[in-house]
Amino acid sequence: MATSADEQLDDHDEPHGESLATRLNWLRAAVLGANDGIVSTAGVVVGVAGATGDRGAILVAGIAALVAGAISMAAGEYVSVSTQRDTERSVLRLERWELRHDPEGELEELAQLYQDKGISRPLAEQVARELTAHDALGAHAEAELGIDPNDLTNPWHAAWASMAAFTAGALLPLLTITFSPAALRTWVTVASVTVALALTGLVSAQLGGSPRLRAMVRTVSGGLLAMGITYLVGALVGTALV
Repeated sequence: MATSADEQLDDHDEPHGESLATRLNWLRAAVLGANDGIVSTAGVVVGVAGATGDRGAILVAGIAALVAGAISMAAGEYVSVSTQRDTERSVLRLERWELRHDPEGELEELAQLYQDKGISRPLAEQVARELTAHDALGAHAEAELGIDPNDLTNPWHAAWASMAAFTAGALLPLLTITFSPAALRTWVTVASVTVALALTGLVSAQLGGSPRLRAMVRTVSGGLLAMGITYLVGALVGTALV
């Protein structure tokens, strides 16, 4: 059955709803958390494996890295996004004050913003008046600040997404190096981490609209470099201690 033009427009516009900023916020946190979980935990377990072949020591180090990293990522995201939210609230308070004390000046400013975007002066003034009458704060916040007062960034979304993604990412190298045969554990871990990092780079590229191959190469290269350095450090330290 044919789809009407209105339905097509609705489908096209749906991703731009008021919750888009929130979705992008926790998606970004999830992708970064997964990447950090993979790289940091892989670096720790590969580094310990370079120093000792003791499966128990490797497992303990990996679990410690997972727990510490997940908590750190969640706390970091919460603090960062909370700061952003506080800033948004601060500029919204200022905008409310300006609307109360200089409504005519704010109306002129809004009209000028629309005129600068290419709307004729008469129409810009009409749009500014009608939007101000409907929701003055919302109109000014969107046009001047790029903020939706009803959909501010949520620090808890970012924190939980980051923690869950870090944990999921960290489990891959931890389980791989723990349960692989001793003679192959490092190579199997490197291979599995390489695939996981490539997928993470692909997802991040799709979310950001950037070239996929470049993002995948960048992500994989960084992870392999981290594992290589930590393995070398672990091997040198292990040899020195022995």
